[in-house]
Order: sequence, then structure tokens, then C-alpha cells
Amino acid sequence: MSEIYMPRLSDTMEEGVISTWVKQVGDKVASGDVLVEIETDKAVMEYEAYEDGFLVAQSVSEGETVQIGTVIGVIGDSPDAVPDGSGNGEPAAEETDEEDEGTTSEETAPAEEAPAESSAPAETGSESGERPRTSPLARRLAKEYGLDITKIKGSGPRGRIVRADIEAAAKEGTAEAPAPAAKEKAAPAAPAAPASQAPAFDDGRASEEVQIGNVRKVIARRLTESKQQVPHFYLRRTIDAEALKAFRSQINEQLASTGAKISFNDLIVKASATALKLHPAVNSSWVDGKLLQHGRINVGVAVAVDSGLVVPVLHDTDKATLSEISGRTRELAGKARDGKLKPQEMGGGTFSVSNLGMFGVDSFSAVINPPEAAILAVGAMRQEAVVVDGEIAVRNRISLELSVDHRAVDGAVGAAFLKDLAEILEEPMRIIL
Repeated sequence: MSEIYMPRLSDTMEEGVISTWVKQVGDKVASGDVLVEIETDKAVMEYEAYEDGFLVAQSVSEGETVQIGTVIGVIGDSPDAVPDGSGNGEPAAEETDEEDEGTTSEETAPAEEAPAESSAPAETGSESGERPRTSPLARRLAKEYGLDITKIKGSGPRGRIVRADIEAAAKEGTAEAPAPAAKEKAAPAAPAAPASQAPAFDDGRASEEVQIGNVRKVIARRLTESKQQVPHFYLRRTIDAEALKAFRSQINEQLASTGAKISFNDLIVKASATALKLHPAVNSSWVDGKLLQHGRINVGVAVAVDSGLVVPVLHDTDKATLSEISGRTRELAGKARDGKLKPQEMGGGTFSVSNLGMFGVDSFSAVINPPEAAILAVGAMRQEAVVVDGEIAVRNRISLELSVDHRAVDGAVGAAFLKDLAEILEEPMRIIL
């Protein structure tokens, strides 16, 4: 029998939320099967079994948040195995009482010899007041069949109630669960709150608390830390996108037979990697008072998902072709929306691109994604009247804004980087040279 611990699924993860139990108590498990979906600080991720057996306990329910290393379940050799101290999410003390082979003379004393203070009715409703020995699977099946497990005789070791006993009782129609009225009598409903008592969050604006996931909590914390601890400065530049637009059309015509399609964002990501090669000082991080200059260029692409914003990373972006960047970006974006990103697909970024142009946003200031030193915000392509060679002309233009960590990158260094990036985009053949 082996315990399943809350794993560390990302380098910044401190706790996780049980999103969905894919396997239920009693289910057979093979090595490689997905046991549970866990919401980390970055995404919802699948956790696989490392051995064969049966899931005999779920110590943590769906929706619960626990620290890394906490026992979340148990795998046993048989579906009727009873894990010590886990008890399918029940407290360990209760499960231990169930497993004890013998008791003291005081514990087995007749009820009439017990002090008056301990004359309260037994929790289970059985005559002896003792909890029956059961397996987690048996408890679950009894609940599903609507059976009172205290009225079923066990055929397992030491009289333990197992699955066969539950199924036999269900077939015979015996051991029905107590009527709801009896439960209501034992536990009367609490009195209703006074009409004058206002419900929570009734602040005169009809507010309602929205349940948030772990990803949203971590985004809020990390972006707050970024704005508080990272000294941002911003550099803005608008580029002429006529040549870029024509270049994209030409490439897509040539790739039409392959099914691949290059987006403006793919071109900007590749151009950013090209500019980072020219300005390695921007491809750096300020970490714990140390300035780290990275040897690899890994560009992250911000993707909006239901739970917030995630940034999958294109590793070695400078070495990838436009087709590879396009395909990989679409693959990672799809995984991000499905919550299937792996830790290595979100880690190791050295620079990020955030594009809101598809929403018609002209320009914006992005928050740096620590420990990276810069992030590029890209606005929508729009037509503007500009002066070209002394005459007014209508041109397609894109606004770029670079947010920079002043601890790692000086203003002049950031400005030189943005200047070269703009020139590469205005002469797009340089992107593939």
C-alpha cells in the first residue's frame, strides 16, 4: 500500500488544489493512468500513477487546497484494502478505532456500567455503538445503494464489510438507510437568521463573491509583487507595418500547400528573438541581487485563458523557423486553454510578448513577468495618415511598448533594443536572415 502525495508540478508551486479526481475509490489503476487533475499556480495539470493497484482512499476532496507533500490518496493491492490512518478522507483516529483487534476491559464494559455522562446515543445507530469494520469501497457502495452499513454483516477478515457484502445486501433489499425524518429529529435544523441580518457582501451594490482558482490567486500575487518590487520604465515606438504586411502575405502564399499560416505575432516573436541576439543585455534577469545574463533566448507568449493569463515559452526561439514558431505557438496556446501545459512548457522564459491587437487595442503597458527583465506589448495594426517623402499618405502602423526592469537594463540599452526591433520589423527580410 502506498500513499499519493501532493506533487510539486512547477518551480513556484507551494500548494495545489484538487480539481478533479479522474479515478474513484475502488477503481483499478495502472502505471501511467491519470489519477487526478491538480490546479497549480500556473495551470490545471494531470497527475499520473507510478504503480499498478487500486485507488483505496481519497484523503483530499475536490476543491480542497493542500500544501506540497500532503497525502491526497492511497493506492492498495486490492479494492477492499483499508489504508491505515487515511480512511477515504476520514480522520486517522476513527480509522484506527475501526482496525483495533482488541480493546481494554473499560472499552468493552456494558453500557449500564458506564457513567451517566457517557450515555449519549451511538453515532452509528448500531446496538453496540461501535463502528463496523469496512473498506472505503464498501462505504462508497453502501452510500450509492442507500444502505445502512451498520446493519450489514461482514464476511471479510475480522468481520470487515467488503464489496461482496454490500452487493449481497443490495440484492436482498435489506439494510435500507434510515428515513430522512429520523435524521432530522436527531439533528434539528438551526433557526433561521433574523430578517434584518444582511447577507455577506451585501454592500448596496448587489455584489456577489466569485470563486477564484489557484491560478488567479498566484497571478494576483506575482503581478502585485512585480509592480511593487520591480522598477518599471516604458519605451514606446510606432512602426510602419506596410512591408511587414506584404511580407506576411508572401510567406503565407508560399506555405499555402503545407497548411501552415504565419501570423503577425509569429513575426514579432521571431523579430524579438533576433533583436535579443543583438542586445544580450536585455536577455537577462535580476535575481536576489545578482544580474544573470542568459545564454539561451526563450520567448514567452502571453495567452488569455478562463482562469487568467498564462505564458507558455518557446525555447531557443532564435534558432526556430517561422513555421516552427507558428506551429509551436498554436500547440502551446491550445494546451493552455485546455489546462494541459507541462511545467517545462511554462518555465525558463527570458523575454515575453503580449499582443492585444486582436482586440482592437491601440497600445498598452504590460507588467513584467519576473524574473524576466522586459516584456513587449503589441497593439493593433491600424491605418493612419502620415507624412511620407513630404506628402500625406495612409499607412498601416503598429504601436509597440517595451516595459523594462531598470535594475537589469538601463534606459539607453532598452532604447537601442527597441530601435533595432522596429527596424527589423520594417525590413522584415532581416527576420529570416
